[in-house]
Amino acid sequence: MDTDAIVNAANPSLLGGGGVDGAIHRAAGAQLLEECRTLGGCKTGQAKATKGYKLACRYIIHTVGPIWNGGASGEHDALVCCYRNSLALAKELGCESIAFPLISAGIYGYPKEEAVEVAAQTIKQFLKDSDMDVYLVLFDRSVMAISEKLFGEISQFIDDNYVSSQPDERRRRGFFGSMMSSAKTGAASAMHMNAVPAARAYMEEAADLDAGAPFDEIESETFSQTLLRLIDEKGYTDVETYKKANIDRKLFSKIRSNKDYSPKKQTVIAFAIALELELEEAEQLLRTAGFALSPSIKSDVIIRYFILHHNYDIFTINQALYSFDQGLIGA
Repeated sequence: MDTDAIVNAANPSLLGGGGVDGAIHRAAGAQLLEECRTLGGCKTGQAKATKGYKLACRYIIHTVGPIWNGGASGEHDALVCCYRNSLALAKELGCESIAFPLISAGIYGYPKEEAVEVAAQTIKQFLKDSDMDVYLVLFDRSVMAISEKLFGEISQFIDDNYVSSQPDERRRRGFFGSMMSSAKTGAASAMHMNAVPAARAYMEEAADLDAGAPFDEIESETFSQTLLRLIDEKGYTDVETYKKANIDRKLFSKIRSNKDYSPKKQTVIAFAIALELELEEAEQLLRTAGFALSPSIKSDVIIRYFILHHNYDIFTINQALYSFDQGLIGA
């Protein structure tokens, strides 16, 4: 990871070991071990920093996670401290970005699903008051699996609403796809959906809109103008919005300073989620940027599921997208 700091899930001696600890020591080189010898070890839940040496990062922050003993021995609080103290130390060192492994979820035996939840909630709490790019680097896909109940509900929703593109649907598919992405800034095609439409309704409406008014007669505001208006109307601050959207502050600054900014579709969706927009509002925001939620794109169908169920937790949504092999929204 090309970040200012990476976090090492270390053992109390800080002298290297197996798993990610050993891999970091090998990659950083012998000088890392020499510096670690001067630190006097580290207690569970605490964090200490060294230089990055041969790694791309400036700092390695070493933290010692708890060993899982069934959950009644203070493991949760200790794991929270690992993330909290590592983030506080990174902030103290002036880091703008940091990458974590999933602490304690390897040989220390912390249940992976619970370890992900602790990491996500602690990081989100930190980001309420601090600006930093925080990455959670996972060893395998199974770690991010959503519950069987949620997976089943989304699968059923996809079965009911997903429409595969067919060769004889090229004109309508073009409406949803390449034509949308190439539309001029601020000019888009309108697509208006009922709360729970049948898949056929998508296509009928798309055909109607294909023959309708020119794009520039449908929307007058650009994406940037619409976004900033919605932020004010919803009573959010800029900081609240881009953090809830999992969007970088620098990217948000570009959007705010340029009324003709052309965002990526996933960026628009992230802001729609952050602002907790109803489906119709989300569609309006999307079409100001030249996009629409398509029934022939599985990730779009999943996004619609979460909006219709008023679940606007971007981490949960990304977990679901990841579980269905779809791209993530936000940063």
